[in-house]
Amino acid sequence: MAEAAAKTVLDKISQGHLECPICCCLFKDPKMLDCLHSYCLKCLEEMMSKQRPEAGKITCPVCRRETQVPDGGLQSLSSSFFLSSLVDEVKQQEAALGEASAPTATCDCEEGKEATWRCLDCSDNLCQECWKAHGRFKSTKDHQIISLGDWHKSKMPPAEHSKSITRMCTIHTDHPLCFFCDTCDTLICSMCAALDHRSAEHNFLKIDDLIRSFRSEVGNILQKFEKSRQHFKSTEKSIEHAQNRLQKKLAQARSDIDAKAEAEITKIRNKAKLLTDKVNKIGQERDSEYEKALTHNREQMERADQTIAAVNDLMSQADGLELLELKPKVMHNLEFQKELKCEPVNHGPSFIGVRCHDVVNDAELGEVCVSEKWQLKEEFGKEGTGDEEFDYARAVACFTNGDIIVSDTHLKRLSLFSPTGRYKTSVAKGNRRHQLEAPWGVAVTHDDLLFVTDKKKVKVFDTELHCVCEFTPSGDDADGLSKSDLTAVAVDSQRVAVADRGKKVISVHNLDGSLIASISNNMVEHFLTISNFGCLVFTNYKGESLLCVNLKGKEMFRVKILVTGEAAKPTGVLCDDDETIYVAVHEKKKGTEVQRYDSNGALVATVAQGLFNPLEMAFTPTGDVVVADRHSVKIFERM
Repeated sequence: MAEAAAKTVLDKISQGHLECPICCCLFKDPKMLDCLHSYCLKCLEEMMSKQRPEAGKITCPVCRRETQVPDGGLQSLSSSFFLSSLVDEVKQQEAALGEASAPTATCDCEEGKEATWRCLDCSDNLCQECWKAHGRFKSTKDHQIISLGDWHKSKMPPAEHSKSITRMCTIHTDHPLCFFCDTCDTLICSMCAALDHRSAEHNFLKIDDLIRSFRSEVGNILQKFEKSRQHFKSTEKSIEHAQNRLQKKLAQARSDIDAKAEAEITKIRNKAKLLTDKVNKIGQERDSEYEKALTHNREQMERADQTIAAVNDLMSQADGLELLELKPKVMHNLEFQKELKCEPVNHGPSFIGVRCHDVVNDAELGEVCVSEKWQLKEEFGKEGTGDEEFDYARAVACFTNGDIIVSDTHLKRLSLFSPTGRYKTSVAKGNRRHQLEAPWGVAVTHDDLLFVTDKKKVKVFDTELHCVCEFTPSGDDADGLSKSDLTAVAVDSQRVAVADRGKKVISVHNLDGSLIASISNNMVEHFLTISNFGCLVFTNYKGESLLCVNLKGKEMFRVKILVTGEAAKPTGVLCDDDETIYVAVHEKKKGTEVQRYDSNGALVATVAQGLFNPLEMAFTPTGDVVVADRHSVKIFERM
């Protein structure tokens, strides 16, 4: 059984690494092309014989890259010494298992003469006469030849094949190669160094030193390849995110078009179809561009992976001297790393929407919106202290019926308005029935529970602003050094997250107030939201940053907020179902705006400008955006 297992391993090695891709047999005199793929010399000669004689180039059957044939012909291509050695080792091991005849000690000239030498280039055993003939012919005079006895001694299993074979100088055959002349780009012995390379223009180094330097250089380049790979992966995720968002927006646009068409069904059916076709055409064209970007980046990395695989095989299996001989080709192939160009993400085309017209006579049903912009739809409130006025409208939220809840931190008041801004009721500090002290953050669940941060407690109200329960996220330290200061609250379908600016903690709870997790982060301030991709997204006003952490506290990204290259201060933050992040931004010279980011923290676009002092934001049931703008509340339609 042990012999059977050993044979299986040898078969896998030979099939996976030691068979020529052309003839599918064990390599015989393997030659390496510029792309680092190897083939039998005979197979390459047969390929060349089928080409036009004047071509002067040979195309790799695997990667289709071309290699210039040397003046000396295919025989002058670099030999794959390590492949030849591995083939010989496999044959020797198979012979030991009874699967092949014992290694012959006769010359491969087939004249029955005793072999005393081994050519490492040809992988042939040579008698004394063939050895002399090898030295006479131009095509073989530079081949590396060692005694057959030394060759047998040097044989070892592939896993241990790291010990170098002593290579002798082809000019001074009794001297080993020990230097590399950088000027002549060749291996030399001590006699060569003393005689032919002694002048000042010759610069030669010890082979071991040069090998170490070469390996280090290749290692550094491979590390850059790995960084490029990570960048490509990150970019691919962003492209796919933009592509998915495009599909959602296309679906929403089609839905809007259909709704308008049904409203005017008898008059505008044909126009609805025309507009749908226009949206589909734009969507297909943009989706095609995203596919091209993905295909380009994947092809770049596939080509890089082929080069890396070939280089890694060479670096792990070839000995030092072989590496030095192949150094120009290896470095030429690694030059591809400098050519890697990652197709950037273009988020702009991922948005598509429809603005429908009210008239249907001779006008089109609507127009296609090719970029996202917010259009002011409604505004209510002004500066003051009355029921319909605000001193510092900080946070907003919406019930499922469209009613809008607004917290005013200066007036310490919660106010309820209709979807059009008509005042309905309010709760203020000192109210005996509800005991509201200082409301800051507000958030509404899908089943219309209103969560409000009120100093050290979170209070829960119904749609009529009746308090139904409350809970305390965390108490003070034993010695009172760290005081709770609850500033923001956010909800999703299952959880509520509370920002504690005083303790620098975000606590995550079930909707009944029971604690799920407590996350420490010294960047926690006033504004917070829960993303649909399961993370906490918040801003830091002083640090001019947008941050994202998962529920275990691991930071997913942190980005600086900029407006036309200048640092800006973020306030409110809002996450859409398609993983889009909206941030309200303040910049002294440029004014205020709302920016859109993707789920990786990359800035995509500015969607609204010219606000007074935008703070917290919330979605209405119809998908519009409500913004607390200090002295008023603005409702934007997203176009």
